[in-house]
Amino acid sequence: MDIAFSVRLPVDAQSVPLARGLVRQALQYLGVAGDWIDEVLLALTEACANVVRHAAEHAEYQVDVTIDDHVCRITVLDDGGGLDPAAVAAERPASPLDGGRGLVLMRALVDRLDFRETEDGRHGVVLEKQLVTSPRLRLLPT
Repeated sequence: MDIAFSVRLPVDAQSVPLARGLVRQALQYLGVAGDWIDEVLLALTEACANVVRHAAEHAEYQVDVTIDDHVCRITVLDDGGGLDPAAVAAERPASPLDGGRGLVLMRALVDRLDFRETEDGRHGVVLEKQLVTSPRLRLLPT
């Protein structure tokens, strides 16, 4: 079974749990293993938090989700200025507490992390994770 949906959310911190909840429900419905769900949700949280932090002057952002039997693909799009991943990687915060570890975290959690610009000038991050489903509980006759 495939699930696909798109949601436009306000650029504020309260929108992040909503995005997480929608994706969690879809992954749970499809029987995806709990550890994989946690990793996808943490990467999604970081991507959405980056929008809230860096594109706050814009009214909304978009989260596109496509899940099939093998892959979860999430694209987070906003009207902000985008970023240069190489430049961000070259900047090292003075302390691990200063932030700047989001790209490293997302790369560690997903199988593919890409940045893109759409034809209409929006910028986005694409998170892709290979999925493992939980085994279905099967009752054996006694």
